[in-house]
Amino acid sequence: MATLPLFPLGTVLMPGARLPLQIFEPRYVQLLHDLIDGQDERSPVFGVVAIREGFEVGEDGVLALHSIGCGALVTQAAALQGERFLVISEGIDRFRVDAIDESAGTPYTTARITWLTEPDGDPATVRELAARLRAELTAFAAVTGEEPELPDDDRSLAYAVPNTVSLDVADRQRLLSSTDTESRLRLALQLVQREREFASALGAVAPPAAPPFNLN
Repeated sequence: MATLPLFPLGTVLMPGARLPLQIFEPRYVQLLHDLIDGQDERSPVFGVVAIREGFEVGEDGVLALHSIGCGALVTQAAALQGERFLVISEGIDRFRVDAIDESAGTPYTTARITWLTEPDGDPATVRELAARLRAELTAFAAVTGEEPELPDDDRSLAYAVPNTVSLDVADRQRLLSSTDTESRLRLALQLVQREREFASALGAVAPPAAPPFNLN
């Protein structure tokens, strides 16, 4: 079990995805300072978790968060005017929130977490599902008129679906929470098929949701 500072957001970060944030709220400015100051001992990684209900806190004053999140590795940080920072991070591994660390003494939420493994499932089934998903994404692109940029490896393919298809937070969280590559590909295939049917019926689609920028 490890500890990780959390950044609750109204979206879901996927492994391999790029996340830009403009940080200005004091507690998250402190989080950034702590990450940068401690990077000689550990990588500057914080946890992104989607808010399950409400905006910032639940009725009891505790953040209502999903239990599965994604680590975000800070790759760039630039100071803006005042105490504002532009931070670029990249999704790495998934984790499970085991408990909020009440003894951390930080102004931001710190959690005790477990990093999750990434089993693939049955290799033949994974290859079949990945091929079908690529074909479905290509068909979806034919409806939208945009050529998808798809990763070569099967494990990353399902994570990349929200870059091509507009999915709400609940669907993105279902993808992130899938326990293995096989089940994630199967779910992704169902979601893309559903969205392609909607797009074909309506004759138009909404663009994929843009990554969050001013959210704290």
